[in-house]
Amino acid sequence: MPAPLISVRDLVKVYPLGETEVRALNGVSIDIIEGEFVAVMGPSGSGKSTFMNLVGCLDTPTAGSYWLAGEDIAHLERDALAGIRNRLIGFVFQQFNLLPRTSALENVELPLLYAGVPAAERHARAQAKLVQVGLASREHHHPAQLSGGQQQRVAIARALVNDPKLILADEPTGALDSVTSLEVMALLQQLNRGGITVVVVTHEQDIAAFASRLLAFRDGKLIGDVQNAPRDAAAMLAAQRSSSHQAAVAAA
Repeated sequence: MPAPLISVRDLVKVYPLGETEVRALNGVSIDIIEGEFVAVMGPSGSGKSTFMNLVGCLDTPTAGSYWLAGEDIAHLERDALAGIRNRLIGFVFQQFNLLPRTSALENVELPLLYAGVPAAERHARAQAKLVQVGLASREHHHPAQLSGGQQQRVAIARALVNDPKLILADEPTGALDSVTSLEVMALLQQLNRGGITVVVVTHEQDIAAFASRLLAFRDGKLIGDVQNAPRDAAAMLAAQRSSSHQAAVAAA
């Protein structure tokens, strides 16, 4: 079996709350192999978001170990964690987190700007990622000129611009309608088939069904880890569009 991209052992995260402590994660151990598509599920307060923050190098554990792509992450300082994030991880969030007065192209370029990449290379790489997500003709549009689905595609292009090994998506369809959600999941499945490891945090069973592995959290513990036969979002989208077209023809 290949070496895991993500390996955590006995991961603990404790937050102080007044005179008490809250164990947001309580001894979690998981391996995620490179190329997997994993859905992380659980109710509010289950620990799934804390797990994502730790895996995404946005926070550090109270105890336990975390290895990412063979690197010991658990005890790195903030600047070192930022370097790991920029090099290995792309983030996709529910609310897109795009700069409103900045074009799609400039939004996608941002991680490269922070990394000090020269302007010509930034433009070329950002344009290539917008082409990859199907937004070549929208590079000069601002977020307000784009639909919700298009904004999420810009966010995915931004997540891809550093060619990460891992995409972390936190409720990526939470602000989208059902058809647009299918489009986003089809894109994430396409990226996964291209070799990128995808971890999606979601509370929606319908979205988790597109993953090939399901992790369930409750009360800071991992309570379920099962393989899944994923639904094909692109096939579902094509069938839905065909049905809509046939209905429109019949109505005419």
